[in-house]
Amino acid sequence: MTPWPQLTGWPEGSPVPGRHLLLLPDGVAPDEVEVLAISRFSAARWERPPRVPSTRRETGAQATPGVLRLGRLSTVTGPFAANPALVSRLGASADLVTAWPVDVPRERVDTPALGGDRDGLRRAFGGQQPVREEGRVLRWLVDVARRLGGAIRTDTGVVLAPEMDAALDLTVFSDRWVEPDTVLAAARRIAPQAQADTPEVSPERLGTVAHTGRVLVERPDGGIGIDDPDERRRLHAEADAFDAWMVQNPPVAEGFGVLIDLGADGAVSVRAESEGDLPLVLHGLSWTAGEVVAYRVTWEPPELEELEAEHPSLVHRVARGRAAQVVRSIAREVQADVGGEVADMAGFLVDPAEL
Repeated sequence: MTPWPQLTGWPEGSPVPGRHLLLLPDGVAPDEVEVLAISRFSAARWERPPRVPSTRRETGAQATPGVLRLGRLSTVTGPFAANPALVSRLGASADLVTAWPVDVPRERVDTPALGGDRDGLRRAFGGQQPVREEGRVLRWLVDVARRLGGAIRTDTGVVLAPEMDAALDLTVFSDRWVEPDTVLAAARRIAPQAQADTPEVSPERLGTVAHTGRVLVERPDGGIGIDDPDERRRLHAEADAFDAWMVQNPPVAEGFGVLIDLGADGAVSVRAESEGDLPLVLHGLSWTAGEVVAYRVTWEPPELEELEAEHPSLVHRVARGRAAQVVRSIAREVQADVGGEVADMAGFLVDPAEL
């Protein structure tokens, strides 16, 4: 284990405005935190990289924490070793052994309570919610803690420990459109009950279009402004011919879906659509210069409101655990067919081999 210096002088009583603490478990390397920062902040960079002794002459020397800049006025420093006694006094889990102090301008505004509080930010900050740079940094800290199994001790003294499984949806970003049957086949390799979720034109609709001309001609208000009944009939015939052609030759779909019924565990959907809002880490790549398709694999629980609960019911967590494996497996299969990258709900990339 790297001999990082102990965290000392951390305020355990009165809060220091804008000074939060990211706590992480053993085994998280500094470059993992760096990658997650680069994934969210365009200006993220090491102002002073962490230094680990590497030569024999330095054996026994202490490592030096780094300073990672997130924004113009915000930094995260670390890692430091956090002894169990300190972690316990801070109110966090004892298995969190490294600490990263975070400095950010304190920016709060009165915010009405709308919806749930999945991340616990309302519990931590009440009606005065972080906004602008502090808001962006706090949301990033929550996502990092969820991704790496850590926690945040906010400057209000509240500890946030987001569940790693609470954000299980995944998106495959690719430069390839594929036929709906390709995605359906990928889903059925995991869940044979998967079905196409696309609207179909009924025989009744086809019959209606085929006989629209006669109906329109007989309507008293048909062809308002045109006195000649033969001209009205001709215009209606042209419109009907166009409608019939469109039914037989529909335009290329802008998206399509697949639905997997999980019974008591809800459902998983796969939606394919053109995407313009890419995760920051994908910007500037050659294959993202043109059209990018997002294949979104999403869990729909039986009780939607539980998605926004910080501490959902046991029934929800059990269903979520079973659905998570379906989501991960389908995303892996879709990525194998369409290529590209997989990203989680926070915009962090996921290695398909780990799904």
